[in-house]
Amino acid sequence: MSAPLIEFPADDPERARRFWSGVLGGELVPRPSEAGAGWELDGDDLRIGVHQRGPGPGDTASLPYFTVPDLSATLRRVRELGGSVIHPGDRWAICRDSEGSPFALAAAPADT
Repeated sequence: MSAPLIEFPADDPERARRFWSGVLGGELVPRPSEAGAGWELDGDDLRIGVHQRGPGPGDTASLPYFTVPDLSATLRRVRELGGSVIHPGDRWAICRDSEGSPFALAAAPADT
């Protein structure tokens, strides 16, 4: 399993990038376009992401993203275990656990 990603929406992404770079001692760099908009600091044990705040379900609070090998099967398990899928997708999805806490799932990259 790859290191989890914690994503932070920001009203001022430059300010947020300075903050997290200063706190964690690393640079948040632009993501590749296929990974979505924003910036990321990719460490061995943790990834931190910052993106412009928007109106979507992943834009109201910080979200931990967990990479899973089979996104559709994991989304079925989320529902079976009493969670909910707020925003389904093919590459990532935003969910709530059985207690209502938000989190996100990301599909593991396909082996090439």
